[in-house]
Amino acid sequence: MNDSMSNRRQPNPSILDRIIRFCLEMKVVVFLLILLVIGWGVMVAPFDWDIPFLPRNPVPVDAIPDIGENQQIVFTKWEGRSPQDVEDQISYPLTVSLLGLPGIKTIRSYSMFGFSSIYIIFKEDVEFYWSRSRVLEKLNSLPSGTLPAEVRPALGPDSTALGQIFWYTLEGRDKDGNPTGGWDLHELRSIQDWYVRYGLLSSEGISEVASVGGFVQEYQIDVNPDAMRAHNVKLPEIISAVKQSNIDVGARTIEVNKVEYVIRGLGFVKDITDIESAVVKVNDNVPLYIKDVAHVALGPALRRGALDNAGAEAVGGVVVVRYGDNPLAAIKNVKEKIVEISPGLPTKTLPDGTVSQVTIVPFYDRSGLIHETLGTLSSALTEEILVTVIVVLVMVMHFWSSVLISALLPLAVLMCFICMKIFGVDANIVALSGIAIAIGTMVDMGIIICENILRHLDEAGEESNRLEVIYQATREVSSAVITAVLTTVVSFLPVFTLVAAEGKLFKPLAYTKTFALISSVIVALMIIPPCAHILFGGKISGRNIRHIFYSLVALAGILVIAFLGWWLAGLLILFVGLYKLVENRIPQNIQSKMPIVLTGVLVFVVGLILSNHWLPLGPEKGLFRNLILIAGIVGGCLIAIKMFISRYHILLRWCLDHKFLFMLFPIVIVILGSLVWRGLGKEFMPPLDEGSYLYM
Repeated sequence: MNDSMSNRRQPNPSILDRIIRFCLEMKVVVFLLILLVIGWGVMVAPFDWDIPFLPRNPVPVDAIPDIGENQQIVFTKWEGRSPQDVEDQISYPLTVSLLGLPGIKTIRSYSMFGFSSIYIIFKEDVEFYWSRSRVLEKLNSLPSGTLPAEVRPALGPDSTALGQIFWYTLEGRDKDGNPTGGWDLHELRSIQDWYVRYGLLSSEGISEVASVGGFVQEYQIDVNPDAMRAHNVKLPEIISAVKQSNIDVGARTIEVNKVEYVIRGLGFVKDITDIESAVVKVNDNVPLYIKDVAHVALGPALRRGALDNAGAEAVGGVVVVRYGDNPLAAIKNVKEKIVEISPGLPTKTLPDGTVSQVTIVPFYDRSGLIHETLGTLSSALTEEILVTVIVVLVMVMHFWSSVLISALLPLAVLMCFICMKIFGVDANIVALSGIAIAIGTMVDMGIIICENILRHLDEAGEESNRLEVIYQATREVSSAVITAVLTTVVSFLPVFTLVAAEGKLFKPLAYTKTFALISSVIVALMIIPPCAHILFGGKISGRNIRHIFYSLVALAGILVIAFLGWWLAGLLILFVGLYKLVENRIPQNIQSKMPIVLTGVLVFVVGLILSNHWLPLGPEKGLFRNLILIAGIVGGCLIAIKMFISRYHILLRWCLDHKFLFMLFPIVIVILGSLVWRGLGKEFMPPLDEGSYLYM
């Protein structure tokens, strides 16, 4: 006890020591911190979880990182002009004017028949929307005469090269969802342009909905040259007559019987006869109408492309997500909006009596690829955690420390998700791989702390202060743990200096791995010690308080299983609560054997869960055969490790006695590795084989 008191009053404890002691003495605060991390982590987790009692604000998630350049697009139409005219009078003047923008890296321009596209590439440190405002500012301040009078350049949507997340077609279908047809391409295009497009554009996170395919309906006036010569009519006169007949005229007001009436002339064209009845000129008091010198009809506008669906022309649209938004959430919003507007789409009765309604039919939905990618990473993380739990249980051979390390591993992953949300790191296959890579190191931190705590508890007497023993054990290795983690974090610093496409691809991995390592330190030094004090010998005074506390623990395990679906973590928490409730009723001789029995049972349960989740032989081989294979693989590896540990001192002695001979082995490895490295193929992007495709 005197040693404990002297340890309690050690001179000048460091900040880290004070934090460790605070967490040990204030377990309620630690418990509340765990609840906060679980709640916040579930709220921001990138997986598509539906938690009824928690609002969701997940980390933006996509299949792969967006490694495109920081660019803005200026699009300019000039109908009917040749590429050379577009280049000379639009592309070149605009390019020269835009060169003076701040933060410009380069400008690329393309001149095609009837339009110009200018791609303004900004430096990576230029903020996206700031660059858009600078481009708009420059376009609005162009000197008079820079461009032809009728030309108006437009800024492209606030999206990137990976912005196309959803494609769809419009089709006529019956009430059972079977294709019926019956709709012309110009009808579908009008529905798309004036109803569907605006409905989907109102979805949260959507930057643009572009129409594709079909025919844009327009009034077409085909003039008769012979009639024009006979009536002495020129083409500008016909154009002027059409323009003046398609306007509403506003006038002043008149007052009649103390009531003011607004005077206006209605002139907007509503059908073909309105244009045909427009007066071109008057000859000898005889009006000359458009119909006298031209033929007016409805027809399709000229087009430069079409949308093909299984060999037939179709009408559809492409949905583009806004820059920086969550693609997965945006797709969900689009689908909800489709459900909302679908009942209001037009219907018609076909000659055979079938009622055909226009239906929005998706044919490209990136959420499939996103879910496939997340599923791959989720499966990898789950299987990695399950294998880690088995290894910890077998190698540590201490039930409660194994439970503690395994149960708190998902907590560190949730902390990583919180950091991703705070620092704006999007979730994708590269970013989530950083967590998978760090799992082993995260477990190491917990094993180091738990093993040192167990060693100190074994060496301490029965009357020793368990809190002080755990404090000293944690304090003893805390600096080494932090040093080990910082060494790994520092080794990733060169990755943070990458720029351009390389930085966008690999920085997320460096961030998530760093977040995971820092989270593992927090769990190891702040959460494991107080939990170890409870599990490894801490006593809760008062029988009623003990029953209430461990009943709440068991209830927490049930809630984790019911609402989160985390069977392993939930079963562990539930088992801890139930075992602690009945621990005092178990005979002492049985209690001494319980850790080994429980460890074996838990290894079997975790192996069963892993077999059901992994199924390496396939589901057709049955769960038992898969379990045998996994047991053979994991058991073989663990036996090999155990044999290596038991013979390590012999190998070490031989290496020390034959230094020169042993050094030949690493030298040969380095030489062979260098030769293999030179012969390996190189690929910038990681391969994706998710069973889906990405449209760019």
